Amino acid sequence: MSRIGHAAAGVGLFAALCVPPGQAVADPEPSLVEPAPVAELVLDGESFSLQDAFAILEGRPVTARLAPAAQANMSRTRAGALAALGNQRVYGWNQALGPLKDRPLSPEQAEQFQRNVLRSHAAGVGEPLPDNVVRLALILKANQMARGTVGVRPEVPQRLLDMVNAGVVPRMPQVGSLGTGDLQPQAAAGLAALGEDAPVRYRGEEGPASELLPKAGLPRDFTFEAGEALPIISGSTVLAATLMDAVHRATVLADQAEAAFALFMEATRAERGSLDARTHKERHIPEENAVAARLRAMVAGSGWMTEEGRKRLDPANYHPRVQDAVSVRAAPHIMAGLRHVLADARRALVREFNSSTSNPLIFKSEKGPGYEFVMGGNWDGSVMGHLADTLNAEITDIGVLSQELSGRLLSPRWSYGLPANLAGGTVGLNSGMVQVQTVAAALIPEMQARATPAGTLSRPVKDGQEDHNTMAMASARHLHENLDRLEVVLAVQYLMAAQGIDLIARQMSGLPLGAVTRNVLTEIRRYVAPLGEDRYQSPDLERAVWLVHNGYLTPSVSR
Repeated sequence: MSRIGHAAAGVGLFAALCVPPGQAVADPEPSLVEPAPVAELVLDGESFSLQDAFAILEGRPVTARLAPAAQANMSRTRAGALAALGNQRVYGWNQALGPLKDRPLSPEQAEQFQRNVLRSHAAGVGEPLPDNVVRLALILKANQMARGTVGVRPEVPQRLLDMVNAGVVPRMPQVGSLGTGDLQPQAAAGLAALGEDAPVRYRGEEGPASELLPKAGLPRDFTFEAGEALPIISGSTVLAATLMDAVHRATVLADQAEAAFALFMEATRAERGSLDARTHKERHIPEENAVAARLRAMVAGSGWMTEEGRKRLDPANYHPRVQDAVSVRAAPHIMAGLRHVLADARRALVREFNSSTSNPLIFKSEKGPGYEFVMGGNWDGSVMGHLADTLNAEITDIGVLSQELSGRLLSPRWSYGLPANLAGGTVGLNSGMVQVQTVAAALIPEMQARATPAGTLSRPVKDGQEDHNTMAMASARHLHENLDRLEVVLAVQYLMAAQGIDLIARQMSGLPLGAVTRNVLTEIRRYVAPLGEDRYQSPDLERAVWLVHNGYLTPSVSR
């Protein structure tokens, strides 16, 4: 996926380091935190957690292995599956795939068929998925196989884990999946596991798996036996990993959207009544209560958000506001919608992590001894796809809100007396931040266009055999693209709210900001100086995007 925010982060850091003296206050610093300890995961198909997923997505060193009991269960199922093949025709085992499902396969063809399946399905294109998403997808695939319902030998998931543990990352292209399993990206990983020439990354080098697997200390060649290629590509583990990455990113941005709003409230000396706990308690939405509580904590102790603070700019003509605009009063409700969907997504993903998502599945026979194959549709990604669409809608609404708030800061009437355009010098001679705000406005229609739910856009393929497709990977890709855009939109709001506060700080002398909002403002000003006379604005905004992208402006109440 095209990561606008990721690109902006890199460009912004470069630009920030090149701005003339006096514009930048400090350069972003590398983290001085001690390296995280290795997370040791024991996969049993039942207990993979959000914390495990976060550790992988955050780049912590991870080692993963199968639980001994899971290995034993997988071996029993494998033996039972092979025995059941004697009197059952099974999709992907002794029958071909897709529209060719009625073509039988002989035992002699089984090994070549596994290789052919992966070769024919590895047809994806586009930018590869981020390395940590690929690592998570492979570990999730191994964990789901550990449930012992897909009939593969324990050596199959262990091969995937060996690559993860050795630091070998298959390159999974993003474009091609219809959300009906993860056929194309997982097939690319399967080819890498076989030791073919599919591309992988290892210690910064990219090249064919056939060359880099031995460099990583792994055997070059591996063989998939009867029925083992289909479980590699069937299921929705790449989708789950991609959505989990989006949930992780969206959570960090939700925290920072709240902090940006608190800073806006300080700049406009907003009415504190809209955060009153009694009001929110009456709505019976837990996430709304939590958002309002965090906002109250951020502005606690503020002298700006008082009648005295609101009088300061023009005491002679002051009139009580009665109430602020809808965007201010309803912000906790709007932000609660995002938190609600994030909670739903987390619950769904934990279920997904520890479920059997392949087809067919193998169970102990209900009618006698032995095992039987059951055909179904557990690979379907509808729930995750629709969650991605809903999360995208919420993300877009937060972007719209943020852009509306930054737009209010430009207008002396809507901001209750801030200088027009937030100009730092003589207004008119200086144009201030009007074009900074335009950047946010330019991104909003792009966000709205990408928020169209792809999950409603199914179309039949493969000679009608796959006649309903979730399009969930398109939903996930659009979601990530809008998360990139939201980083920029929030950076605009942060810059403008900070500028509004600094422009009137002298008039507000003696009145404190809230403890948390003061800390957020201080963090911004470590990297971006207030705007005085007009100057080149792109480096300032790119630096602010870098801060948002890396979570520097996450408020302490969220940590």
